[in-house]
Amino acid sequence: MNGVKALVFDVFGTVVDWRAGVAREAAEFLQRHGAGGVDPAAFADLWRARYQPAMEEVRSGRRPFVRLDVLHRENLEVILPDVGVDPSHVPASELDALNRAWHRLDPWPDVLAGLARLKTHYIIAPLSNGNVLLMLNMAKRAGLPWDAILGAEVAQAYKPAPEAYLRTADILGLEPGEVCMVAAHNSDLDAASACGLRTAFVARPLEYGSGSSRDPVAERDWDVIVADFAELATRMGA
Repeated sequence: MNGVKALVFDVFGTVVDWRAGVAREAAEFLQRHGAGGVDPAAFADLWRARYQPAMEEVRSGRRPFVRLDVLHRENLEVILPDVGVDPSHVPASELDALNRAWHRLDPWPDVLAGLARLKTHYIIAPLSNGNVLLMLNMAKRAGLPWDAILGAEVAQAYKPAPEAYLRTADILGLEPGEVCMVAAHNSDLDAASACGLRTAFVARPLEYGSGSSRDPVAERDWDVIVADFAELATRMGA
């Protein structure tokens, strides 16, 4: 990894446990609105399933760029009828509060110590599809020690569009090969690699619950393949 000056991170699933965090906050909401029989984790999966289709509307040019907070809020109203909740009967303030569950996600246990080590040697920043305020609120709550907040809103492009990666490198004043993309998703690393970024795969076998990861193993010989951020820091000499 000679020449790497910055590490940029996928966030949902790689840095934070989105599924448990959303389920935790959805449980009370569902109970309050007569849907207590719905599995909160299944509700989180249902909400997450709308993530890529909503962003594809932007990536395809069918829709101008909008923040992920907006897409999440729209997707929430789409899925609520599927669990027996009429969104028109829920105060907007409650929908907004539940939507901000994505701002309050917990990092995986290895993340804070690993990032602290990496920060001593490299620029570290999110390269997430999450918008700036979402990333800031998450970082403040969880103590994520980012040097900058980068990603889709700054680049005005959603991953895996090439612009998301290339504009991020350009904002840092670096060549693509001086930036390493860290992710638990092979597709994210595929796109980053195609743009000339270096790559690090971190396994997150619990992203979709016990023993249920959609990317259980590295599918290519990425530059670095590790089990957690502690191992990543060691491999990166931090």
